[in-house]
Amino acid sequence: MIGTVVSSTKAPGYESRKILVVQPVDPKGNYIGTSFLAIDAVQAGVNDLVLTIEEGNSARQIIQDADAVTVKTVVAAIVDEIST
Repeated sequence: MIGTVVSSTKAPGYESRKILVVQPVDPKGNYIGTSFLAIDAVQAGVNDLVLTIEEGNSARQIIQDADAVTVKTVVAAIVDEIST
């Protein structure tokens, strides 16, 4: 995770939720792909290595809000270690 998003207006489902900027990495920690936004469900911080789920129904179940129909991606875990 590389940063947070500040917004004065949010779409339904995003109110009162922390939105993070997430940058994919390879197993060695090198940046790959394009960054994206995700709802934080685990209180992640800048430079935390996180696991995201990018599927609407699973994301809504993790944040426990079935009515958050616009939510697609959620930070579901903070990674402690990667073994290769």
